Amino acid sequence: MATRRGTLRQTWTALRALVVFTIVLGIGYPLVVLGIGQFAFPNQANGSLLTVDGRVVGSSLIGQSFTDADGNALPEWFQSRPSAAGTGYDGRASSGSNYGPENPDLIAAIEARRAAIADLDGVDPASIPADALTASASGLDPDISPEYAYLQVARVATARGLSEAEVRALVDAHVEGRTLGYLGEPTVNVLELNVALAQLG
Repeated sequence: MATRRGTLRQTWTALRALVVFTIVLGIGYPLVVLGIGQFAFPNQANGSLLTVDGRVVGSSLIGQSFTDADGNALPEWFQSRPSAAGTGYDGRASSGSNYGPENPDLIAAIEARRAAIADLDGVDPASIPADALTASASGLDPDISPEYAYLQVARVATARGLSEAEVRALVDAHVEGRTLGYLGEPTVNVLELNVALAQLG
């Protein structure tokens, strides 16, 4: 009988602990974190969305394509890094190609991209940086290297009837340095750059 009472007491204690921790950790803690995020970092907490004339055009955290319906690069926009996420820049299918460096499909894709970029931008194929030719591990990288951005300046300026100096200055203003001054490499956020480009004219 004593054993049964002890078991019931332990069960009741466990149930009360379950209810308390469910309320504290399952409801209270998430609400506190949500509140802190909305108060201290509202833009980041809501997806770092960019708007133009009150309309959301994308997130600065997720890459997107600037191509026509047939997948051809639009010359008036800076182009993003290639994507292997689904059919391209699909947030529901974030992934890389998982091809090794000797994979013939990867090598063929790189060479095709190299030729297409060299033709589009009128540059020496050897001058095209690696990030213009290969997808990131997520397939959703929103950034490109400053080298790739500067490589596109002449083409974008011509397509928009702007001077190369104007477009280059816009790229200069959007180069983000290394995190904490030493982590990673400098980058340019393509969507932010293109939004600024649209506002330039």
